[in-house]
Amino acid sequence: QVQLVESGGGSVQPGGSLRLSCAASGHIWASNSIGWFRQAPGKEREGVAAIFPATGSTYYTDSVNGRFTISQDKADNTVYLHMSSLKPEDTAIYICAARIGHLGSWYDPRTYSYWGQGTQVAVSS
Repeated sequence: QVQLVESGGGSVQPGGSLRLSCAASGHIWASNSIGWFRQAPGKEREGVAAIFPATGSTYYTDSVNGRFTISQDKADNTVYLHMSSLKPEDTAIYICAARIGHLGSWYDPRTYSYWGQGTQVAVSS
């Protein structure tokens, strides 16, 4: 069983930065991949970034590539999402997720079994 708890959300101005944390309990590092998703009002859940713990490989959706960085700290059982150059369109609830033994596209939320509750990010002037 895996449990995920996000933190670090808040309100920032355009161009600002935030670091989100996903604290995990359970066998998180047995995950095939750990991802950050976001969901804005009236929109579908979107894959933002993912990390594959075994290799450290990372993936990003095009709209955040070069601005967001996903990383893992196995000693602290935490996955981070560092977000910089934030834009109003980044406003959403950000949710951490993990999947174990499931293949498929990293950005497909249907392939993830474990989800946190989410943390709100608001970008506005």
